[in-house]
Amino acid sequence: MKDLDAVLSAFREATGCPASVWAQPTPDEPLQIEGGDPGDSPAPATEQLPAAGTREVTTDAGRQIVARVPGARAAWLCVGPSRDERAAALGLKLLLPVASQVLRSQLEVSHAANDLAEQDAATTILNEISETVGARRGAIYVIDRTVGMLRAVATLGTSTPLADIAADDAVSVTARVFRTHHALTVAEGAMQSEVEAPIRRGAMLSVPIMWATPQGGVPLGVVNLSGRRGGQPFTASDQKLVAAIATQVGTTIQNTRLVRASTEQAELTREMALAHDLQMKLLPPPQSLAPAADCAARVAPAESVGGDFYNLFLLGDGKVGVLIGDVSSHGYRSALIMALVMSATAIHARGSSDPAATIGALLTSLADELRETEMFMTVCYAVIDTRAGTLTWCNAGHPHAFVVHTDGTSTRLAATDPPLGLVDEAPHAASRPWSASDLLVLFTDGISDARGAQKKRLGESAVLEVVTARRAEAAWRIVDGVFALLEGHMGALPPRDDQALVVLRTTQ
Repeated sequence: MKDLDAVLSAFREATGCPASVWAQPTPDEPLQIEGGDPGDSPAPATEQLPAAGTREVTTDAGRQIVARVPGARAAWLCVGPSRDERAAALGLKLLLPVASQVLRSQLEVSHAANDLAEQDAATTILNEISETVGARRGAIYVIDRTVGMLRAVATLGTSTPLADIAADDAVSVTARVFRTHHALTVAEGAMQSEVEAPIRRGAMLSVPIMWATPQGGVPLGVVNLSGRRGGQPFTASDQKLVAAIATQVGTTIQNTRLVRASTEQAELTREMALAHDLQMKLLPPPQSLAPAADCAARVAPAESVGGDFYNLFLLGDGKVGVLIGDVSSHGYRSALIMALVMSATAIHARGSSDPAATIGALLTSLADELRETEMFMTVCYAVIDTRAGTLTWCNAGHPHAFVVHTDGTSTRLAATDPPLGLVDEAPHAASRPWSASDLLVLFTDGISDARGAQKKRLGESAVLEVVTARRAEAAWRIVDGVFALLEGHMGALPPRDDQALVVLRTTQ
């Protein structure tokens, strides 16, 4: 469960809130740790576990939020104990779909080796094939592609458990037949392999289990038979008969997997829709800055979840903070980084109104996670001091940050530092005058790089033209205008990257 441990560790590093995941194989067995540190986030008593939904419980370590993890396994996510209620609530929203995804992936691995084993189907098939050709020993192997191993799902004539066989094993008859897609009859004493010794007596007939497709056969496993009654050799007719049966077995395996994949895809679609809704809820409503500012914002992920984000802060003393960021790539991994940034900046922005100090603290919180995932992100954080009439910003490699003035001209908030995750140096800040008539415009490259039917980029200047033309209008109308431009430019084409836009003017 290394992936789950890494996510839980990164979440604690960013928020200070521990979390753990526990599973119960059967109702009579104790809980088993699946991820996290049980010393920091212990398991509640069994009677405290919710059958569904969430529940607040009290343990020896303190109060926790416990949620049942969606999926086939009986598992629970424990968040806390933490004094920060917001961090605990964020952990529940962020980590629950992650835990569900990881546990489901683990279950898929075990399913791959059990496709034929359900209801003793594999054993029944092996017995019937063996009876037909008069073999006393045999085995059916099925490929587990997640690890590249052939696993025995049924055996005949031996009580010795059969070891897994690597698909690239140079000695094994089973592996060779799987790779070549051709049946093979091996004489006694030839091509000896220790892993196949328990099922070999005399000659062995080995036949691939194939799934026929219009593009050709796809190997799914191997049927091995040996120890033929009377010591007679396997004939070409025996090989054809077993090959015909193996083809039917292959169709059965693949149909079972396709049905399961369809069911799991529908479940994944539902879960990703839930993850999208949860991610959007992490973004603060623009109205949270009222009455200090007229603000509007929109984020449109390229997939269900993404790595573009913004955050808004009322800092007191007439100061307003606006942050936009873009995590490299998009999809689920970048969405995890985005959620950690949202939590960390909410904590760090409270401690200082200096953008460089806030971004520096953010970099410290996420340095290990960015290094381990080999990801980086561009961030621009601007603090407007309405009383002093200044705008101070820290721009870590974010290209699209502007102030649009009342006369229609615009000023770029130039980068002060490289993107976070590329260097370890402390960030810097810059400052310029701010007027109540100015308009702060921040957007990500998913907007400027949007492609139309002719693969032409929308471009930064086209976005600024719309903003400039609408600069006197309410912030939400400006945002609507930019996304209307995007829709007209892209047509029916899906976005290639996440898109985010924030527009703000102060009212003081």
